[in-house]
Amino acid sequence: MAKTNDLLKTLEMLVETPGPSGSEHQIRSKIEAEIREHVDEFYTDALGNLIARKGKKAEGGKRVMVSAHVDEIGLMVTHVDDNGFARFISIGGVSPYTCIGGRVLFMNGTQGVIGVERLEANEQPNLAKLFIDTGATSRDDSKVGVGDVCGFERPFMNLGKRLVAKSMDDRAAVAVAIGALKAVQNTPNEIYFVFSVQEEVGLRGAITAAYGVDPEVGIAVDVTRTGDTPKGTKMEVSLGKGPAIKVRDSSFIADPRVINWMVEEAKAQGLPYQMEVLEAGGTDGAAIQRTRAGVPAGCLSIPCRYIHSPSEMVDTDDLQGCVELLTGLLGKPIGF
Repeated sequence: MAKTNDLLKTLEMLVETPGPSGSEHQIRSKIEAEIREHVDEFYTDALGNLIARKGKKAEGGKRVMVSAHVDEIGLMVTHVDDNGFARFISIGGVSPYTCIGGRVLFMNGTQGVIGVERLEANEQPNLAKLFIDTGATSRDDSKVGVGDVCGFERPFMNLGKRLVAKSMDDRAAVAVAIGALKAVQNTPNEIYFVFSVQEEVGLRGAITAAYGVDPEVGIAVDVTRTGDTPKGTKMEVSLGKGPAIKVRDSSFIADPRVINWMVEEAKAQGLPYQMEVLEAGGTDGAAIQRTRAGVPAGCLSIPCRYIHSPSEMVDTDDLQGCVELLTGLLGKPIGF
């Protein structure tokens, strides 16, 4: 129970720290403070990825990259009109349906609410019809301007086994990576925990980090959709049924050796697990797989409902299972 409580405390801190793609400085500082006493070295690369090394490659060991992205979806101001209303574009995959009435927090601390123009009968909302109201009464009165960035603002909500917050994608995976980083001991592997930036806008951080780390094996840790809501997406993954082992998504096909490695470790620990085939969406695993001459890569996925909304939901047992599975994978020789 203590381990779960530590995990939830870390997760709450992470989800309530703002950090849309390209503006990850605050969340990176929080993660650095959390891990610095538990790694052999850490540094921030030129793009802004936080990279921490633990262990040194011994006989039977490999150089492993574990990547969890720290950025979240958000909005960027493109124009402020004479009355102080801010127009915006999306950073990452933002739906207008989950924006209307939502609250935002700018990186400079300014808060606001998203409004919508009057729509004609049967007209569907789009981002061009939306605006951010920061309470300003004029352009000169506005505390935000062109290029300013905000994320969604929602409090962390603990429903018992189920947890709800904005930016579970991918702060839930960051919490899992931190949990495994702290737990793994006496590993024969040289492990690089990469807390990557700008994943939501094209896996950019993982691309540069993988080139620099030059791993022999790669694991992305990310959330995945579920198929367990009424009339939702048809897929086998459900909340509460354990970590999901990715077979493929629209960005890459996981290496069969990595898939089997994950399955065998889950079986060895007696952990429930699910096999994931995701029709749309991508992860840092694709960037790792295609770096340099190619890398065997896969993805450990956390089931998550309502992805890319301000209220994403995960399950505490799935989170703990992911920590245990990842810790087991990293703590032993890798037999391929």
